[in-house]
Amino acid sequence: MIREELTEKILDIKREKGWTWKHITDEIGGMSPVLVIGALLGQHKLVKPLAKKAAALFGLTSAEEAMLNEVPMRGTGTSMPPTDPLIYRFYELVLVNGPAWKAIIEEEFGDGIMSAIDFNMEFEREPNPKGDRVKITMSGKFLPFKYYGNEQGIPDYGFKEA
Repeated sequence: MIREELTEKILDIKREKGWTWKHITDEIGGMSPVLVIGALLGQHKLVKPLAKKAAALFGLTSAEEAMLNEVPMRGTGTSMPPTDPLIYRFYELVLVNGPAWKAIIEEEFGDGIMSAIDFNMEFEREPNPKGDRVKITMSGKFLPFKYYGNEQGIPDYGFKEA
């Protein structure tokens, strides 16, 4: 079995049982729902105790359980540019607003990046009389660039200079 086939099996079981993602993530628990769902869709791994819970929930074999614990090839399955309208809007947000985000982060923190690995993300519904809104909160660790081979008082890292 390849990882994509396991994802399809999990989605088939989800449909057959009529489960919601909330039900599934409540049953598995242990970490962010975004990470659990991402793992079930083949983009993250589940640590062994969570892979065991997922396998029990979905009635998976021991080989399928082990596959949930393997580091995946992340980013596969989404064409670039994305064709799904919802995913494309996130792509569009980065294309249009990315340069401004970069300028703001660099002005505040210095020369570096925001981690997508040491990262938290939360979604919530924000009621609005004109139509409910999707509120996304993202928090990533700032990782300054390292200036290797530096000498003559050049700082080691690209933190904001005084």
